Amino acid sequence: MGGISVWQLLIVAVIVVLLFGTKKLRNLGGDLGSAVKGFKNAVTDEKGSVAKSEKSDDSISDNSTATSETTQKESQKSTQKENSQA
Repeated sequence: MGGISVWQLLIVAVIVVLLFGTKKLRNLGGDLGSAVKGFKNAVTDEKGSVAKSEKSDDSISDNSTATSETTQKESQKSTQKENSQA
């Protein structure tokens, strides 16, 4: 009773086609499809850029850790040289 039947949907579809015409509806469908495709591409690009930035952040922290370890080793060597000379 309260639901929409197939016949009611068919009548509404016919009225819409008569009001707007098939050309405008086809253009509207194409525009809607392009918008959805663009949105999906933007979401995919955003996920990819977030993953890339996380990887680059990890590599930057790895590089800074390696640099600090190298600096520490060099300072230990220079301290040992000073102690052996004294």
